[in-house]
Amino acid sequence: MTVIVLTNCPVGLRGFLTRWLLEISPGVFLGSPSARIRDVLWNEVRHYAGQGRALLAYQTKNEQGYTFETHDHAWHPTDHEGLTLIHRPNRNPPHTSQKPADVPRQGWSKASKRRKYGGR
Repeated sequence: MTVIVLTNCPVGLRGFLTRWLLEISPGVFLGSPSARIRDVLWNEVRHYAGQGRALLAYQTKNEQGYTFETHDHAWHPTDHEGLTLIHRPNRNPPHTSQKPADVPRQGWSKASKRRKYGGR
């Protein structure tokens, strides 16, 4: 079983993949080509993806029973003691220099409320 997922790829590439795989949803292709055909398809996808992203998942004889490859994804497969895991980069790293006391309180200050609503 082979699954290829395309995001933001040219329409011609989708048409090319429908020769060997079934498009079960927009950009999601499913089929059982041989390993040689799968490798040729994946090379074509990487070559013609343009600004798009692609993901390939297929069955193998390993601990998980499958493996996957990515093209232009922010998430990358990483081998961890024989298991393939996804490494997701942390987009918002924690600010270690700020202490809880340095964080400003949310809401209106007392002076701002007095100016807005009047009174003392």
